[in-house]
Amino acid sequence: MDKVVRTAAEAVADIADGSSLAVGGFGLCGIPSVLIQALLEAGVTDLEAVSNNCGVDDWGLGLLLRDKRIRRMVASYVGENKEFERQYLRGELEVELTPQGTLAERLRAGGAGVPAFFTATGVGTQVADGGLPWRYDEAGNVTVASPAKEVREFPTAEGPRDFVLERAIIADFGLVRAWRGDRHGNLVFKDSARNFNPLCAMAGRVTIAEVEELVEPGELPPTDVHLPGVYVQRVLPLTPEQAAMKRIEKRTVRARGGQG
Repeated sequence: MDKVVRTAAEAVADIADGSSLAVGGFGLCGIPSVLIQALLEAGVTDLEAVSNNCGVDDWGLGLLLRDKRIRRMVASYVGENKEFERQYLRGELEVELTPQGTLAERLRAGGAGVPAFFTATGVGTQVADGGLPWRYDEAGNVTVASPAKEVREFPTAEGPRDFVLERAIIADFGLVRAWRGDRHGNLVFKDSARNFNPLCAMAGRVTIAEVEELVEPGELPPTDVHLPGVYVQRVLPLTPEQAAMKRIEKRTVRARGGQG
């Protein structure tokens, strides 16, 4: 039951070229930065990453993107990463943009054993009708577009309504970061760093969690556990320096005393 691994390199050693990854975090909050750095150093390439966004140009998944290690991205937000935008528009990266709530539920469904579900989000748009550009060529022509999805009418309290079928996401590996964790893989996330982390952990066939504080089994009150250890296969304890390394996407400051 002891799932602790000694190093980040050991934690990601079996992640091979072409693997799919579900990566926790929102912006730069709660991203598994140590595991991402280990993947970068391991030289793994041709990856498909599923995450809310792709970090920034010089941090998080943006590091893998910068070195052309990611061939396909499933995300809800291009955001602050200019290289993400450039590669997508130049035909160097395939991107499946997905509504944020739908992305969250697709990950959760993958972990819960639900193969697909119907949602109202996207009905009447290209999300349901197909035609969203997934890949461009260098001239800006669409070479791969999203397929049409099944739309079905269901009764609701307001009357009949259309819903679109969305498929669950299951990734080869889940990479997440937790505030506290025990040797059995039970995890607690800190405030907003909880975000997509439990969902990505659920969606991974093999999930690796980097934890800022490792505790012994029994030290976490059961009511405090956000993700049970059944979803986690490896636990990487971080050093105090690694745990403290947290980037802020945008810092806004003002002069002391409220002036300026």
